[in-house]
Amino acid sequence: MFATLSDRLADAFKNLRGKGRLSEADIDATAREIRIALLEADVALPVVKDFVAAVKERARGEEVSGALNPAQQIVKIVNEELVNILGGETRRLRYAKSGPTVIMLAGLQGAGKTTLAAKLAHWLKEQGKTPMLVAADLQRPNAVTQLQVNGERAGVPVFAPQPGNGVGDPVEVARQSIEEAKRKLHDVVIVDTAGRLGVDAEMMARAASIRDAVQPDEILFVVDAMIGQDAVTTAQAFLDGVGYDGVVLTKLDGDARGGAALSIASITGKPVMFASAGEKVTDFDVFHPDRMASRILDMGDVMTLIEQAEKAFDQEQALKAAQKLSGQGGDFTLDDFLEQMQQVRKLGSMQKIMGMLPGMGQFREQLENFDEREIDRIQAIIRSMTPAERDNPKMIDGSRRARIAKGSGRQVSDVNNLVDRFFEARKMMMSFAKGGGLPGMPGMPGMAAVGGRKNKGKAKPAKGRRVSGNPAKAAAEEKARQEKAASTGNGTNPFGNPGGEEIDYEKAAAALELPKDFSKYLK
Repeated sequence: MFATLSDRLADAFKNLRGKGRLSEADIDATAREIRIALLEADVALPVVKDFVAAVKERARGEEVSGALNPAQQIVKIVNEELVNILGGETRRLRYAKSGPTVIMLAGLQGAGKTTLAAKLAHWLKEQGKTPMLVAADLQRPNAVTQLQVNGERAGVPVFAPQPGNGVGDPVEVARQSIEEAKRKLHDVVIVDTAGRLGVDAEMMARAASIRDAVQPDEILFVVDAMIGQDAVTTAQAFLDGVGYDGVVLTKLDGDARGGAALSIASITGKPVMFASAGEKVTDFDVFHPDRMASRILDMGDVMTLIEQAEKAFDQEQALKAAQKLSGQGGDFTLDDFLEQMQQVRKLGSMQKIMGMLPGMGQFREQLENFDEREIDRIQAIIRSMTPAERDNPKMIDGSRRARIAKGSGRQVSDVNNLVDRFFEARKMMMSFAKGGGLPGMPGMPGMAAVGGRKNKGKAKPAKGRRVSGNPAKAAAEEKARQEKAASTGNGTNPFGNPGGEEIDYEKAAAALELPKDFSKYLK
């Protein structure tokens, strides 16, 4: 969603690279580019003015003038100011001290409240809660049915005593849901309310009545991140008419500019608490202002990627794979390779995963053109191999590759590419597992591998000694060397130590009768 904003900010920072100091003109030019970037992204004008003024003020301060790299310092300032307009800190849900925690959802029709209710319930279930959904949207056609279907997908019960479609009293349904939750021991109640195509007095009055009936612990305003500047207007109208504690952004995976969503926290003073980006019930998470700012500035979101990996990855399988790569649990096979690919697939699309890595903004076009079915093709090729071939890919010769290609419906060249890439990937991963870094690169100090290759402990030949290419001559030279080493002792002391006993070097030095001042050079 924020691709345009990211690209414009990146272009603004490019002009600062290589500058030892920033002049007033540099700061003004950069601030102008940032202002244009924010306005094009649909960020509210008051927010843009405050943001640019804060950046310029800090850029002229000592924190930049004394910096070794002013360009990086400007990026740091922009990042911190983005965090501020996004709400500053991560806001968590408040739970009731006694009785069920009541969460009421409010917003316009089409914002995605019903879908989001199921996502929130699924997320709470993962947190160890026992949520219950309440179908209090009795106005929109099939809203009750949609919530029941989504609740089934999320594995969460739905309280729906009224059929909806204009029939029933939503205030009474909301009131009854609290008693139902207490009776069935649900600790969280999520009330899905009706919306309208626009803000009107009737909608506000009904939402306020539901609020008064259930006394919610949290009121969440659900806003479509794609609706532009109207998001700020609607957010302010709901704040004045009903009031809410936090904001939930939906459809963050859309291609709209979305900058208005960045303005809500700054305009209303209410934090963005959750974000939804996708159709699956798992496409939902806590909103972290610092992580979103990092994404906008193409710094990645590694923390979210790690958290998702911890949820999706099987720890036992990951440990076995790590042991194999370090040489402690046998060879890393194509079966292991396929298992790792399937684990990665649980994280979501490759575009989403790669987008969380720093610096991937410059490869956005390639990521958008990435064919997700490529993983299916790789799986088909591996599944077309025999167990023996998957265990030992080196045995896959020309005839086997032709058979595998025919069985998987692919070309022989595809099989060749997969096998070659597997060996390259295994070599690189083994190098990482053994601490050698990338192949061809020097290892870190103290690591077992250097340049991506493990030191096997073999002694290197002496620098000045050459071995003849003639086997007979080489054998004669080796025999003469061994006889010479035996005549001088055990071969480890070039000065000879026939007895092999330990030498008292201090006594030997005293026997040399060296000049008086020479002894300091022996220490």
